[in-house]
Amino acid sequence: MWCEHLPRPRRTVNDTRTAWTARVDESIADIDADAWDHLVGDGSPFVEYRWLRAMEDTGCVDPEHGWLPQIVTLYEGDRLVGALPTYLKGNSYGEFVYDWAWADLAHRLGVDYYPKLIVASPFSPVTGPRVLVDPDGSEAQQTAWRSALADAMTELVQRSGVSGAHVLFAPEAEARALEDRGWFVRVAHQYHWHNDGYRDFDDFLSRFRSKRRRSIRRERRRVREAGYTVESIAGTELDEATMDRVFGFYASTCDRYVWGRQYLNRAFFAQVHDTMPERIRVFIARDADGEIVAGTFNLEKGDRMYGRYWGSTVDVDLLHFETCYYAMIEHAIAHGMQAIEPGQGGEHKYTRGFSPQPMYSAHRIRDRRLGWMLQRHTAQESGLVLDEVERKREAGPLRSDD
Repeated sequence: MWCEHLPRPRRTVNDTRTAWTARVDESIADIDADAWDHLVGDGSPFVEYRWLRAMEDTGCVDPEHGWLPQIVTLYEGDRLVGALPTYLKGNSYGEFVYDWAWADLAHRLGVDYYPKLIVASPFSPVTGPRVLVDPDGSEAQQTAWRSALADAMTELVQRSGVSGAHVLFAPEAEARALEDRGWFVRVAHQYHWHNDGYRDFDDFLSRFRSKRRRSIRRERRRVREAGYTVESIAGTELDEATMDRVFGFYASTCDRYVWGRQYLNRAFFAQVHDTMPERIRVFIARDADGEIVAGTFNLEKGDRMYGRYWGSTVDVDLLHFETCYYAMIEHAIAHGMQAIEPGQGGEHKYTRGFSPQPMYSAHRIRDRRLGWMLQRHTAQESGLVLDEVERKREAGPLRSDD
């Protein structure tokens, strides 16, 4: 099988005060949940223990689907002080930092691109901490732990024979720190909404140029006139029947579109609903008879909301925008939330008040020829992306005057 287990590196890094041990765990179940989440702290819910554990428990992440957990952990004695959510991959599905062309180039160079290692949250194109360290440590300790984790990953690449390692959707600071240690950085972009102190939705609309403002109001009015309403439901108030509908919407979207792939199963939705309901926020659309006909599954933590899975049993013009964007923005403003991250793609988000945001990943390739070629290409690509982000920000639909 492609996923022959990697050797467990037992690396001890010594200084004058202490010794650290880096190791590889083949399941997050081998790690203490509270210790893991202490590292995550206020960071992304997509790297919390319960989310990653549900991925494994329900079979969404397993070798048959091209995912083998190889969780890199760093201990100071018995105390967990650092971790990387790492997976051995036999394909590039479910990553959303698209490297199919990289795999093709490797093939033409006679280099095996798979298996590879990624540090990521499976199927979740959401920026958040990837190099997790104990927040109670001093700044110097945290820097040392991050360096030790990067060194352990580099050693794992060299000893295991994989083509390389890829840290996906990392904060820019993490990506740049890895760049300083010999990795190279790739930049893509998404569209995010940010709360600029809006009092309500009308205040948000007032920042648009008049043409776009009228267009959005017309879109919302057409949905209402067609008899559809949208409501928000917290995960703690979500019943099993409604969750069944939400999963059905997700599955139908995967079936409906040529690019769709169903990575998650009903058991996964059930487990996260059971173990982390306080993170879930669902928006559902009802028709004039009160029947649920569409919905979106989201996570929220702190002052951020993350849009994830959408679907509908009806083909209603503009219902997607109302359920996935406008209702979420209204909720965010009303509850003082500062940002919405709706996921990959979608130029249509830009014209509805979502601004382009750079997304960073860091890469280390074992083969020097392949690594050199990819690094050169990525430097040019990233420069173009950053230029485009700046251009779109300057020419965005939110007005500076009217």
